[in-house]
Amino acid sequence: MRSRNPVFSRRGFSRDNGYAGFNTAPQAGGPAVATQGNPYAQPTGNPYAQNPYAQNPYAQQGLQDGAPQAPATTGRMTIDDVIMRTASTLGLLVLAAALSWALLPVDEANIGRSYGIAIGAALIGMVLALVQSFKSKASPALILTYAAFEGVFLGVVSNVVDSHIANGAAMQAVLGTMAVFAGVLVAYKAGWIRVNRRFYGFVMAAALGFILLMAVNLLFAVFGGGDGLGFRSGPLGIVFGVVGIILGACFLALDFKQVEDGITYGAPREEAWFAAFGLTLTLVWIYLEFLRLISILNSSD
Repeated sequence: MRSRNPVFSRRGFSRDNGYAGFNTAPQAGGPAVATQGNPYAQPTGNPYAQNPYAQNPYAQQGLQDGAPQAPATTGRMTIDDVIMRTASTLGLLVLAAALSWALLPVDEANIGRSYGIAIGAALIGMVLALVQSFKSKASPALILTYAAFEGVFLGVVSNVVDSHIANGAAMQAVLGTMAVFAGVLVAYKAGWIRVNRRFYGFVMAAALGFILLMAVNLLFAVFGGGDGLGFRSGPLGIVFGVVGIILGACFLALDFKQVEDGITYGAPREEAWFAAFGLTLTLVWIYLEFLRLISILNSSD
């Protein structure tokens, strides 16, 4: 199953409706984690042989007093790796946003210059994100640099909205993003959200329609002036803002599933940087949709 994030889209469904190219059915007489369809395992009659990420408690260890030794370190991705790298990426993004908020004024005399810097940072961040998305290996330096430039953009935009449109909007958007993240995580772990092929197909179809409508609206706004077709203002803007947040929540569920399967099937540790990058992209999406929705609601008052 592919996530919206390009960094999570390198593996597709297996023929048996497994997730992300993984065969979720264990082999007869084999370990709980099957190697068939596992992109990190090499096909073999021995489920532990030739797979550097499969945990064989007896491989290269021998027996001592009839008990297996502790397994050797294999360099596989763990949930701690994902948490640490996601925290590093988001932490740098927040730091850059705070600095840009403080150092790039958005008063009438300087707002044009600050906007120009923010747009430039957004374009650089987009290019860096695309470069990393098409790389076969994660580059921590590239991901962290993306986070820094994205933070500059978010800091200026948030300051503009907070200062000129809705006081406190940035904090409300942060709280809203945190609430969505926590809610989706709880629902996913409790099994209330079942991420399967049907869920993926529905989310991707909805996302495609949403993006196409936004692109058409932008074209009308650029060539026709005003708010285009009105998808980003007024009552329609509110509706599409809510839809954007719901889509972001759905992609969070896809991201959680992708991370969970990567850990289960023994992804190499560097894949944790891909996970951090993808989760950051989704959280930025949700934050911007919240910020836009709050702006529309306050403009309508």
